[in-house]
Amino acid sequence: MAARGFTKNYRDHSNDHGYQFEFFCDKCGNGFRSSFKTSTMGLAASVIKAAGALFGGSLYRAGWGADQLKDAFRGPAWDGAFNEAIEECRPKFRQCTLCGGWYCPEVCWNAERGLCERCAPNVAEHAPALQADAALEQARQKVAQVDQTRGADVANAPAAVRSCPACHATLAAAARFCAQCGGAVAAAEPKFCSGCGASLAAGSRFCSGCGASAPA
Repeated sequence: MAARGFTKNYRDHSNDHGYQFEFFCDKCGNGFRSSFKTSTMGLAASVIKAAGALFGGSLYRAGWGADQLKDAFRGPAWDGAFNEAIEECRPKFRQCTLCGGWYCPEVCWNAERGLCERCAPNVAEHAPALQADAALEQARQKVAQVDQTRGADVANAPAAVRSCPACHATLAAAARFCAQCGGAVAAAEPKFCSGCGASLAAGSRFCSGCGASAPA
């Protein structure tokens, strides 16, 4: 059988009573479902098995025989139903000549360019998002031009917050014992980065200024 090119995104909803398929847009996932095609073999097997459940004997065995016959023809029957579903649903999609994908015309197709919106984005649709990004960037630039430290006493800012090495509770600036667990707290010698000379907070493993390893 010759190959039939169509979207690779599909779902088989077929069952013992017939065939039905659903095809999806390669970008947004919008789907179109084909018409349900009744399987003659499947319907016959169901009727015979229903009768066999009532009367038993040869009719019940015939029901299983019909199932085996239906399985024997399932391959060609499925292929035929699948091809019919492709012919039914293909017109609902547009194929992009640039990437080869299949897309729904309502959401993911740029009719002006004749390509999908992955390959040829719709500028009018992107304009609001681009304007919002530009406005956000301009706001950042304006904020950066304003002195945000006005009135802040940077020179007399409090020292780094200390914590208890045992229970990690916050310690007062000159505390020698932890108020939570009572453990003795050794007065930590100030440490400085060997790379850039910046002051290191207690317990730091790396310098926040240059990323160098803190001295042991």
